Amino acid sequence: MTRLMSRRAVLRAAGACLALPFLDSMLPRLCSAPSTFKPWSKSAVEAAPRMICCYVPNGVNILEWLPADEGEKYTLSPTLQVLQAYRQEFTLLSGLGHPAAQGGHSGADTWLTAANLKSRPGADYTNSISADQLAAEVHGQRTRFPSLQLSDMSGTGAAGHSHTLSFDINGTPLPAENNPRRLFERLFVPDTDSDKRAAIKRYAERRSILDDVVAESAALSRKLGAKDRQKLDEYLSSVRQTEKQIERLQNWIHVPKPEVKSTGLQLNSQPMNAHDRPMWLDVMLELCYLAFVTDMTRVITFEWSREAGGYGGAGENHHELSHHGGDAGMLKKLAEIDRFHLTKLGRFLGMLKSTTEGDGTVLDRTILLYGSGMNSGTGGDHSPKNLPLLIAGGRKLGLKLGQHLRHNPDKHPPLANVLLSVLQKMGVETTKFADSTGTLNNLI
Repeated sequence: MTRLMSRRAVLRAAGACLALPFLDSMLPRLCSAPSTFKPWSKSAVEAAPRMICCYVPNGVNILEWLPADEGEKYTLSPTLQVLQAYRQEFTLLSGLGHPAAQGGHSGADTWLTAANLKSRPGADYTNSISADQLAAEVHGQRTRFPSLQLSDMSGTGAAGHSHTLSFDINGTPLPAENNPRRLFERLFVPDTDSDKRAAIKRYAERRSILDDVVAESAALSRKLGAKDRQKLDEYLSSVRQTEKQIERLQNWIHVPKPEVKSTGLQLNSQPMNAHDRPMWLDVMLELCYLAFVTDMTRVITFEWSREAGGYGGAGENHHELSHHGGDAGMLKKLAEIDRFHLTKLGRFLGMLKSTTEGDGTVLDRTILLYGSGMNSGTGGDHSPKNLPLLIAGGRKLGLKLGQHLRHNPDKHPPLANVLLSVLQKMGVETTKFADSTGTLNNLI
């Protein structure tokens, strides 16, 4: 039955005044449903390097995540068995971490920055630029959107509990989008003439304000001491970044958006609805796929849930289970959530792999970093060491796949070496990122 019924209607029909329980037919029909989206057979654009960083909070059941052996002939762990069909498309990384990370629930804040959030004396929180934004500086010149920031909660969140993985040159968080319909409209719904006129007016007003800010700041700078001038320079660098963004937006106003139909996309799925959770993950990854095959962007970060939050496929409280304390039942449920997540990841890999592009597939030139900035360990201790990580795709960019690269959790190269490797394969000309000591051996 799909027609909405009221309690009063049922009581009238029964001819008696009874205290009936709530029936399914009394509840509003849920709008979300399993995805019927079909990937394209061929990309609509020329082959180009891309990267997407997918983050899951709260760590994993590390006991069922880590394989017992390493190398190219390693045996998939119980959790990784979910990705059996794609084992030659990813490399598992174990033992790595950020030496400067503080642990706890700040893993998302530092996953792509490698920053020491307590590095500045007198400051409660200090972050730095994330790796994705360095890639966006290179590839954003060619796409409508330099990068996309996605999450299950919109905005930026709070320091140490971020809703985004992306931070600009000053360590300022970049707000994330969590609504599939808004994201689809932003990417693919054509702007009306009135929308364009309003945008042009809005950009002109912003530019005027920025000009005034720069002029006033120049006068102020001459009156400040060295420390305050440094702070002002950091602020002005953000202003210059905003100026560049406005210029980019103005250049794209009259460029038509690609024609993409919403067929099969469950755009009404809600991220914080436990029932909708599987459909929401599907549709957000489908939109990531569409953004890539239409070249709307080449850089995406996607925080599947913020730290200290999240649901499993059946609505389980992910955060609560991460504080398992070694309890066997909680660890079992945590592993089920891990496999649920990897099922969604595998579906996304399948979409990228099924779409041809140039002399290969979209997956061949898409680098996907997946994992968490926390390890809940054997006792639920939320450690920044031995993080669950895998890197997939990018074969045509030079990544070595189909292996397990194991490192000593107490004596390992920094995770920034992985990020440096990714940046170089994305065409960023640099030999250093954060606390990196070089690229990661045997990955490139």
